[in-house]
Amino acid sequence: MKSNTNSRATWVREELLQLLSVSGTLAGLAITGVAMFRSLGRETMSTTIADDLLAVAALIFLLCSYIIFFGLRTEREALARKFERFVDLLFLLGLTVMVASGFIMVYSVL
Repeated sequence: MKSNTNSRATWVREELLQLLSVSGTLAGLAITGVAMFRSLGRETMSTTIADDLLAVAALIFLLCSYIIFFGLRTEREALARKFERFVDLLFLLGLTVMVASGFIMVYSVL
């Protein structure tokens, strides 16, 4: 039973490490999208909504990174699992917001 618990803890840690890398990358990508919209200079309603959504997505991914960091630093396995579940949901929310922003960007170009 101890080896099963140990393998689960290892799996949680590996997942958190992978999500940390991806969250940081997506936060940077979202900020790049906001900067791109600002540099284009077109102030239409759809571009304003899209860059606001990208800014929210960047904040969500930054929050994911903080929670992942705390999850990796904790020695309590039960707390690490809770962080993992919460980060999974938050990460999916960030992806959803980012994809919604992409749809708005495509809509504003067409």
